[in-house]
Amino acid sequence: MKTDMRIQFAGIELANPVLAASGTFGYGVEFEEIVDLEKIGGFCTKGISREPMAGNAAPRIIETSSGMMNAIGLQNIGVDAYLEQKLPPMRNYPRCAVIVNVFGGCVDDYLEVIRKLNDAQGIAAYEINASCPNTSHGGMVFGTDPGALSELVRGVKEIAVRPVIIKLSPNVTSIPEMARCAEAAGADALSLVNTFVSLSIDIATRKPRIANVTAGLSGPAIKPIALRMAWEAAKSVKIPVIGLGGITSAEDAVEFLIAGSSAVQVGTATYADPRATERIAKGLEHWCTRHHVEKVTDLIGTVDLSKG
Repeated sequence: MKTDMRIQFAGIELANPVLAASGTFGYGVEFEEIVDLEKIGGFCTKGISREPMAGNAAPRIIETSSGMMNAIGLQNIGVDAYLEQKLPPMRNYPRCAVIVNVFGGCVDDYLEVIRKLNDAQGIAAYEINASCPNTSHGGMVFGTDPGALSELVRGVKEIAVRPVIIKLSPNVTSIPEMARCAEAAGADALSLVNTFVSLSIDIATRKPRIANVTAGLSGPAIKPIALRMAWEAAKSVKIPVIGLGGITSAEDAVEFLIAGSSAVQVGTATYADPRATERIAKGLEHWCTRHHVEKVTDLIGTVDLSKG
């Protein structure tokens, strides 16, 4: 029996539920000679802003125990250059969903990017970055303030012609509260979690190892916490949840699906293995076949919380 790996949520149809996470897969086209793009469900682009952004000063990425810290600062070429240079080649891969991650310093910045993206062909959805911890304004400012998050989501939904996915921050007291806030404001889906605010110090110099001082922690070290948060969000809202955080294997992806995620994103694993997203997508299909899963969607939200 061959497992049906297709999924549909929030008006999006994917060949399988495994996506590459924003900030780890460039604009997609950079991976076309490394990854079979039509063997993955799709990918989220680097955060796209109104104008080009140079990002933070170096050093801005370091390895940690079971993970990494980064403070790239959303370096990107800006929406105009993205639409002209990076999006057109992706139309050669119609089975690979392109989800554009959108970032801004204020609501108007997000809206201006969305307006320009609305006119483009070949985009499946928007992922609204309300959670990046490595910028001085925007990002996490929205994801940790219910009022600001509501304003952002409502503004985007009012003009967006495609499904809107809100990427939530883990750096909050209550993930369910922020998930319900985004849902109430009109979000079509959620993705979580982004990185955890972290700090590393060089004891020889007594200086932070990252020029930005703090950075976002990701990788296998955060997986149990990310899994818990995805589970909490999924049982708190009726809209679909995309889970991410430390996924490096097909079995990790299965955990997130069982916990309630409708799809998953692979991020930091790509730095160690550029083909990680494709490997995990294939591995998930093999796992489902071995375990006689008729449809991959049959796994979603099947965690057994009974005692004994």
